[in-house]
Amino acid sequence: MQQMSKSIDAAHLARLVEISVILNSTVELSPLLQSILETAAELLNCEKASILLYNETRGDLSFMSATGADADQLAEIPVPLEGSLAGTIFRTGETLIINDVANDPRHFKKVGEKTQFETRSLLGVPMRRRGQTTGVLEALNKRAGDFTEGDAQVLAVVASQAAVAIHNAQLVQALQRAHAELTRVDKIKSNFMALATHELRTPLAIITSYAEFLQQDAQGAASGHAARVLEAALRQRAIIESMTNMNLLQLGTVDLKFASIHLQPILRVAWETERATAEAKQIRLEWSLPVEAVRVKGDAEHLPAVFQNLLNNSIRFTPSGGIIQVSLASTPKEATVAIRDNGVGIPAGELTNIFKDYYQVEDHMTRRHGGLGLGLAIARGIVALHGGSIWAESAGPNQGATLKVSLPRAVT
Repeated sequence: MQQMSKSIDAAHLARLVEISVILNSTVELSPLLQSILETAAELLNCEKASILLYNETRGDLSFMSATGADADQLAEIPVPLEGSLAGTIFRTGETLIINDVANDPRHFKKVGEKTQFETRSLLGVPMRRRGQTTGVLEALNKRAGDFTEGDAQVLAVVASQAAVAIHNAQLVQALQRAHAELTRVDKIKSNFMALATHELRTPLAIITSYAEFLQQDAQGAASGHAARVLEAALRQRAIIESMTNMNLLQLGTVDLKFASIHLQPILRVAWETERATAEAKQIRLEWSLPVEAVRVKGDAEHLPAVFQNLLNNSIRFTPSGGIIQVSLASTPKEATVAIRDNGVGIPAGELTNIFKDYYQVEDHMTRRHGGLGLGLAIARGIVALHGGSIWAESAGPNQGATLKVSLPRAVT
């Protein structure tokens, strides 16, 4: 730096420091490139400046930006690594000062022919990042005199700063594109789920209605067949409701109406919804609820879905003849519901994962338990909207599991 400062005067040094701040605070690529080129042209008092970056796909250099009206034309001209001054700078990694370009055999004339610009003198420096040459920064046609070693030092400093700034801007662009693509995919998924659930509701309602009529009127084996059709239709309806709830949660359009609500009846309603499934597996439910009312701040319409999904999960993973215990404990600040089963248990590494969207502990090709992997995710989402917490506890496989939910108490 001491040797460089002898060649670069104080005014240029001050300008380079100022440019460093500007380059590292700009993340939009196009304005960044223009800022680099305008700085280079100003510091070196030249007619034009341009940036060429290596194109890995084609194996040549491409004009990324240039001062003047011919920038769009330049962008269409690939510059070969062999047979061009820019290519020579890129390949050798060395600075070139050519004050008589017309007589240099390496001059790539196609650029001048395309843009109607005559290059008389050229100063070019490699752009490097972490020891890797990524492009070339050129200054063309010194307005007074020839390009000098001092000019080369100034341009080298600009190129060094520019290489890092361009890389950072490209990373930001890549992240923005990825985010835009994820947003687009999420929108497609949400639209599909909304459309699918809407289109499935009508035929499923018809199937359910006819199955109920058949079950009431039929006798013997026909009644049993109708019951199985109704059971399958109700299971499909539950899946559609899960998809709808998940979509609303992801879109952030769940409208909650908070009030002081009695938690024990909410738990009873959730059990009644899942009772038939539990009884089909001869699973016994044991209650441990306080006599006095435990009130929480919640939404009476959506909160039951939390415990329906937790009970459904426990029923599915508890073997026939098993036991599920529901308990409720409270403090002045929160109420905690625990749903404990003696089922298949949860591996230690999966205690958090089971609450992720569409997550299944079992492999989808070999799993024995049904479901979309949405129930616990929906429960987590609704609990979060209530300002509560949800978690799982298990001693491990075949040791049963306990699902717990804590909710803020209502202010009395």
